[in-house]
Amino acid sequence: MRIGLLGGSFNPVHDGHRHITLAALGHLRLDRVWWMVSPQNPLKPAAGMAPYAERLTAAANFARHPRIEVSDIEARLGTRYTVDTLGALERRNPFTRFVWLMGADNLIEIPRWRDWTGIFARVPIAIFNRNSYSFKALAGKAARRYRSGRLHAKAAPELAERTPPAWVYLPIVAHGAAGTEIRAGGKRQS
Repeated sequence: MRIGLLGGSFNPVHDGHRHITLAALGHLRLDRVWWMVSPQNPLKPAAGMAPYAERLTAAANFARHPRIEVSDIEARLGTRYTVDTLGALERRNPFTRFVWLMGADNLIEIPRWRDWTGIFARVPIAIFNRNSYSFKALAGKAARRYRSGRLHAKAAPELAERTPPAWVYLPIVAHGAAGTEIRAGGKRQS
């Protein structure tokens, strides 16, 4: 199995999540994508965060696709950090090829994540275009550090089989939805 992992608060879930997921299923030739709803992102304030059960239910109701699974795995495992979740998933699923999925905005932020180099060492990573972030992301600390592991977008279907560190930037048409703006009332979900 080749499974993409899209982690996040999903506060709220929106069409941007689906957009990246469908792009990942197509470009990376994944069998499934798991939406891993985080109980609480350690880098985000709890204030303004919808209750976990509501976010999980909303994501499940929104996903409605045979190849998208909404998961509460971090809550069940008791993991708080991505690197720990990935380690637990690999131990439980030794024959599964995981690919971490994230927007270009997260490529900028990943050096703030706990043991971020361990994430790059553990799984291949697919980065998706977010217009206002992509240039900065591709010139940022993580992209520079792992430039030798970057694949050309044409090689994206091979990403799941690559030995980390391996990553690809996919210049897909960006989707305008952003959770921050939706919460602030500035944009609609679709």
